[in-house]
Amino acid sequence: MTTPIAFTPEPFKPPFWLSNPHLQTILPKFIMPEPPPYRRSLALDSRDESDIAYDFYDADEPTPAEGERYQTPLIVLFHGLEGSSKSHYARTLAYYVHAQGWHLVVAHFRSCGGMPARGKIFYEAGDTLEIHHTLQYLSKHYAHIHAVGTSLGGSVLAKYMGEYGDDAKCQSAAIVSAPLDLASSSIAMDRLFGRKIYTPYLLNPIVAKALEHHLSHDEIAGVKASRRLSDFDHVFTAPRHGYRSKNDYYHKASAMPFLHKISKPTLIITAKDDPFLGIVPDVGDISDNVVLCEPKHGGHIGFLTWHNKKFNTDWYPKTVMQFFTKYP
Repeated sequence: MTTPIAFTPEPFKPPFWLSNPHLQTILPKFIMPEPPPYRRSLALDSRDESDIAYDFYDADEPTPAEGERYQTPLIVLFHGLEGSSKSHYARTLAYYVHAQGWHLVVAHFRSCGGMPARGKIFYEAGDTLEIHHTLQYLSKHYAHIHAVGTSLGGSVLAKYMGEYGDDAKCQSAAIVSAPLDLASSSIAMDRLFGRKIYTPYLLNPIVAKALEHHLSHDEIAGVKASRRLSDFDHVFTAPRHGYRSKNDYYHKASAMPFLHKISKPTLIITAKDDPFLGIVPDVGDISDNVVLCEPKHGGHIGFLTWHNKKFNTDWYPKTVMQFFTKYP
């Protein structure tokens, strides 16, 4: 038996008027400053088909000599469904990491960040090979890498950490507001508020993007008829990526069954009032290398507080960096 890793973050305690989960989820999108001055670099995906956008916010470190690597740590962010380096949680993390003197990069999934997918494959929750490819590419230039995954990106990263174990190419990971059980999260999104507010916000962009691609007549009809994310997964995501059905996709791509195999330090942050999530992991689902952090409030990648008469979103990046510093 190994000794479980230990980590106690600062409590997340918003004022009572900010404790509503929907306010926590929605408000941060409107209060964050403009994106930082990212440096964009392009590289091919794991299939050598599509260009992937890497948006860096560099630390103040001299460029290493040829054949050497940056020694200041790099944090890699894997964004959520239809997210990008412009997403509020990416900006939150980027500014905080840069203030601490570390490097940051937002590694976009296929078809995201303004770069079209040139092959048949887009992105899906089970594609851990793409995570491994991304981290391998970055490890050629950075000696110390930590990974953060938010929402769907967190689900893929969590599955990767369990699947690859000691071969994972990052030293530690943080999973934030991630649907680790895809089937129950799909059901959660069909609740009244999710169906009326969140589903259109997430679904409309991916429908539009899919319709710009080369689709069959049946795919076009199915995509246009999609009213829920599960509809889209049934007619597009699952068949496009080799799954028999949406149920087969949710079963095989979910990270939950892999959490007990994680061998590198991993922090899972899940607000108990997250409106996007269904079943969440318990201590019996994880390995001794995983820490569960479950604040009562926070919504979906919200974690918004009020400090000195200003909104403050530093709790999530501060907690993540404290974990990475403890388990370098």
